[in-house]
Amino acid sequence: MATHSGAEQAPDEDDDDEAEQLLPGTSFLLFNAVPSWLTSMIVHIVLLIVLAFITLRSPLDDALHELYVGDANEMEEIEDFDQDDMPEIQVESPNIEITELTTVDAVPETPVITPADDLDAAAIMVDLEALGERTAPKNDLLASVGTFSGTGLTGRGARARATMVRDGGGTPGSEAAVALALEWLANHQQQDGGWSFDHRASRQCQGQCPDQGNSPAARNGATAMALLPFLGAGKTHKEGNYKQVVQRGLYFLVSRQRQANKGPGSLWEDQGQMYSHGLAAIALCEAYGMTKDRKLMGPAQLSLNFISAAQDPGGGGWRYNPQNAGDTSVVGWQLMALKSGHMAYLVVDPETVAKANQFLDSVQAESGAVYGYTGPGNGQATSAIGLLCRMYLGWRKDHGPLQHGAQRLAEIGPSTTNMYYNYYATQVMRHMGGEKWKTWNTTMRDYLVERQNKEGHTKGSWIMNDAHRSHGGRVYCTSLATMILEVYYRHMPIYQQQAAEDDFRL
Repeated sequence: MATHSGAEQAPDEDDDDEAEQLLPGTSFLLFNAVPSWLTSMIVHIVLLIVLAFITLRSPLDDALHELYVGDANEMEEIEDFDQDDMPEIQVESPNIEITELTTVDAVPETPVITPADDLDAAAIMVDLEALGERTAPKNDLLASVGTFSGTGLTGRGARARATMVRDGGGTPGSEAAVALALEWLANHQQQDGGWSFDHRASRQCQGQCPDQGNSPAARNGATAMALLPFLGAGKTHKEGNYKQVVQRGLYFLVSRQRQANKGPGSLWEDQGQMYSHGLAAIALCEAYGMTKDRKLMGPAQLSLNFISAAQDPGGGGWRYNPQNAGDTSVVGWQLMALKSGHMAYLVVDPETVAKANQFLDSVQAESGAVYGYTGPGNGQATSAIGLLCRMYLGWRKDHGPLQHGAQRLAEIGPSTTNMYYNYYATQVMRHMGGEKWKTWNTTMRDYLVERQNKEGHTKGSWIMNDAHRSHGGRVYCTSLATMILEVYYRHMPIYQQQAAEDDFRL
């Protein structure tokens, strides 16, 4: 708990002398002439009066007051932002007032989620920031401490970004596409600070953009998907020209976290379910990891705790509801959230990671070169997800099944109809590098730059003939396309010149 200290002021000797002159003998009367029982009574009365004015706060209040958002109808406009940093096309700020953030120094332990009453919650450690130097993995990926904590997020810094774009295969055209996409997303933020897959409700749009998604209740998932491209480009609530946009989005997520009905830390919702939670947990962990804003530490850690508590205790996976038997698609987002928390030096339960690895074993085929959905198989998207998860769990670049799996992705190439597959497969190919990456990148990059809308109110967005477009619409397509174009710097390459084994592997 935070403590406050201040120096005691020495009494003014002149004032004491003056008081003695005005009231001679006062000291004697108070301490000698007055009976001891009366002195004791006076002291106790004074103490009772003082205590009556002290309001005690419970530990739970202290733990959960890290971020707070009042009711949207009672809020007023945000004022603590540098308007010079805002984009040229201004986003209309809703009339909301955000309560001052308070620091959280301890996070309560997550209670067990029914029906598995014997499942332990994730382990909690108190002073997470102070433990960073002791718990941070020591390898090439996480070797130095820089602007963004020396983690796999360091490429998002302004200085590193230009170099990584050039070296990774980006172009001025791909960076211009990212800038346009962020502008479109900012202009479709909702009045309450979140986003919706039905983007038409935003004040800026007013129905001007077609191709909305049919999952308007998945607000946490939509907000997280919209925030991730900003964070991927190094735009936080502390730095960049979208500080207000990002801050409002983060407030929205944390306010919903406190209202969730699946347990502390949950961002589960009826539409989106564990998909929404995983995405929102990634956003919170990345925002904390990039800024080290202690006000985000509690919500980010709690989101990781919920992932551990929601894991299938038998199979080690995740699906739509807490403790369901897992599928590879949902598992991918939860593992990426755990990895984001790990890179932010938050506490990740080792048993959770070990069980997730066991789940991947249960759905792999050909020794792990390909992956199925709920059992062994060879799906395109699920194979890309499985391979990326294996990379983050410690498979070396020269591991045979990883090499074979990446070769298959290269032979398939980018898809024009499956952005979900493209999102994961592009990351796998980027981490593998080499000529296969150069070929993949040229095709994927140029396709997205060409397909981006260039005119009218849809300028900067994408809509694809994608299997998931009916659910997520233009926000979903724009988010994935933008993060693919940020692949050069969004995460540092796992495999440096010397292959490194991340301590995330168990």
